[in-house]
Amino acid sequence: MKYNPAHKLATHSKILEAIHRGFRRLGFEGAGIDGLAKDAGVTSGAFYKHFKSKADAFRESVSLGVVEFRAAVEHYQKTHGDTWLDEFAKFYLGEKRCSDLGDSCGLQSLAPEVTRSDLTTRSVFQSELLKAAESFSAGLPHTTGQQDADRTWATIALLVGGVTLARAVEDPLLADEIVNAVHNAVNSDTS
Repeated sequence: MKYNPAHKLATHSKILEAIHRGFRRLGFEGAGIDGLAKDAGVTSGAFYKHFKSKADAFRESVSLGVVEFRAAVEHYQKTHGDTWLDEFAKFYLGEKRCSDLGDSCGLQSLAPEVTRSDLTTRSVFQSELLKAAESFSAGLPHTTGQQDADRTWATIALLVGGVTLARAVEDPLLADEIVNAVHNAVNSDTS
């Protein structure tokens, strides 16, 4: 049976979403093809019809994770205007920190995996990260070129690092202390 392109694209997207959750939850080494395929509701054979390899699937997952971060930034900029960064920080340090790891931000959960991956995967990550940083920077009050870049990278790193640390500690009060400190630092940078 031959499927039309729209059906193939819909199936690919469904599989990608499932494997994206799996990679965020289990990491590259912890996620196996059989488990990823099962979570997507397809066979391993169907998985391989959409991805050449586990590494190929991981690259698409990494790309999707950064694209989702960029889309969230652009959504908050569009819907909250001048207060977008404060609102985005509340969302990112709150909902994205407390969500199941499978629903976490790809920057927070996949970046450590990318550091252990091949150059092709790192290149995909870097390319999408630069686009996300450009979108992020577009919403900040502008000063000079290098100051804008410094503020963009520092703020993204604060948010991603803050969520990473808060997720890693056992004590919920310490996790709250970390995210409150990050939120305050993000807000002090824009005031």
